[in-house]
Amino acid sequence: MATVRICVCGDEGTGKSSLITGFVKDVFVTNRIQPVLPHVTIPPTLGTPENVTTTIVDTSALPQERNNLRKELRKANVILLVYSDHYSYERVALFWMPFFRSLGVNVPVVLCANKSDLQPHRTTAEVVADEMLPVMNEFKEIDSCVRTSAKEHHNINEFVFLCQKAVTHPIAPLYDSKEAVLKPVTVAALRRIFFLSDKDQDGYLNDQEINDFQMKCFDRPLNDNDLVTLKSSIERDVPDANTEHGIDVRGFIHLNKIFAEKGRHETIWAILRKFQYTDSLSLRDGFLHPKFDVPQFASAELSPMGYRFFVDLFLLFDKDNDGGLSDAELAALFAPTPGLPPSWVESAFPSCTVRNEAGYVTLQGWLAQWSMTTFEDPKTTLEYLARLGFEGTDRAGTTAALKVTKSRKKRNKPGRVERSVFLCYVLGSAGSGKSSLLSAFLNRQFSPNYSPTIKPQVAVNSVELQGGKQCYLILQELGELEPAILENQAKLDACDLLCYTYDSSDPDSFAHIVELQKKYPHLENLPAVYTALKADQDKATQRWEQQPDEYTTSRNMAAPLHVSVTWSSISELFVHLAESATFPSTAFPKSEEEAPDRTNLYIGIGAIVCVAAALAITWKKNMAPAT
Repeated sequence: MATVRICVCGDEGTGKSSLITGFVKDVFVTNRIQPVLPHVTIPPTLGTPENVTTTIVDTSALPQERNNLRKELRKANVILLVYSDHYSYERVALFWMPFFRSLGVNVPVVLCANKSDLQPHRTTAEVVADEMLPVMNEFKEIDSCVRTSAKEHHNINEFVFLCQKAVTHPIAPLYDSKEAVLKPVTVAALRRIFFLSDKDQDGYLNDQEINDFQMKCFDRPLNDNDLVTLKSSIERDVPDANTEHGIDVRGFIHLNKIFAEKGRHETIWAILRKFQYTDSLSLRDGFLHPKFDVPQFASAELSPMGYRFFVDLFLLFDKDNDGGLSDAELAALFAPTPGLPPSWVESAFPSCTVRNEAGYVTLQGWLAQWSMTTFEDPKTTLEYLARLGFEGTDRAGTTAALKVTKSRKKRNKPGRVERSVFLCYVLGSAGSGKSSLLSAFLNRQFSPNYSPTIKPQVAVNSVELQGGKQCYLILQELGELEPAILENQAKLDACDLLCYTYDSSDPDSFAHIVELQKKYPHLENLPAVYTALKADQDKATQRWEQQPDEYTTSRNMAAPLHVSVTWSSISELFVHLAESATFPSTAFPKSEEEAPDRTNLYIGIGAIVCVAAALAITWKKNMAPAT
């Protein structure tokens, strides 16, 4: 917020203009001042909350000025409501607060009891208890209260500060004054902040974690006495609290409740804003969705920093060290988020990636899943990096966990594709073994039971290429969405490789591939690998005018690979697919070898012959006898 606009209201004679003049001139003005002062603008100063510019607007309560009053109230960010005696105090509840409501003005109100010098026998505590608290309990719009004296210059700066703070650090979104509790949205935000600050995830903020938190939010450490005082407050007020191991989440929330009750809600806001919360207590959109563009024909991948973060996260939450994240461990890990990403739910995570014998996602599967998510939708990865507490560089933020690959050139040109995550569509007739191929890719036991694929299925795993380089391969079976996907150019642009499969024991299986290519001729623009599945069964002659080997030979393509998901050598197919995606020109029809261009050779030979002839002529002239 660039400006805080304070509208000063109250009955005539309560000292509104004297308060403003005393603040501006820093002295009480005894001579008569004009009925309504012109607007006062205060530039940002070091002590101003959030360093905002402040405008103070004086108003009149006279009936003839009522329209102007309404206009100024609707433009205000905060209202300073001034009273000075018993009569004007009663008018606060009977007239002014209902008047604000009738206008639909929904801004905080600071209640100001002015002319305290006329009641020297009453203490501020008595005025607050007898006058201010009852009306504050009735009207929740009242944010805070202050007792002032323009004549004695008492709390003159304070009323401006409270008005500024009511706008920049409002209490209403944080605390329910009627129930005397923090609001649920505040508690939810503080729980997430505690989660991110509990670096070892033992359920406590130890002394080091508390100091790290203090430095992050306030740029200064706690001294030993402050730490002892904090823990003593918790043990006194929270049942069964034991701070020997540190401060637990109940104690952390209780401390913030104390801040709210004591009017120190700017402390809570400092914490919330440091952890990227907005005034509505939602995470800042620019924090969740930073600018990150992926050019056409390029892709997004995790950077080394991103992989390191997800490795550390996995190891931190694998509490039993069994090499897998159980349902409870996954729930704990995703506690500061809305839950699993929607795309994970659609792909039936964790069945789409590598799991251990207990069915829990392994570290290999965890990294493969995030690699696929980043490839398909980097915005989701960036959002979850933010929610899970990734801390990148000051300039890059969460985008430091990602990188953009080089855009692909023409796929049929020789060369390596500079990326490590590849998408392969697995195409073939129903029953050809596509689903079993995906299961074998995830090291699952073969099941002879057949069920047709309706929704697209996906499997993602890491593959080690020759030379030791590791990449991630995404195999996708398209199901009933196959026509829609194969007609979508954007989907095909994202695809790195086609794997045409057929059942080598079914004589009608290969014909489906040929018909598919006739129906979608633009598939010719994609690299492709032909695969004959179920090679462990008797080979059948295909009912097509050409057998698969003849068909691929006629197209100058590599012959189909004959494999079976029951063979251990099936892993070689996945390596071949990954290498074909890495070097896509190898998966296109081989061009006829062109006759070598001997032009330069002929030019060179001609030059040599000419030089030799010239030397011979010269030699003969030198050897001729003199006459």
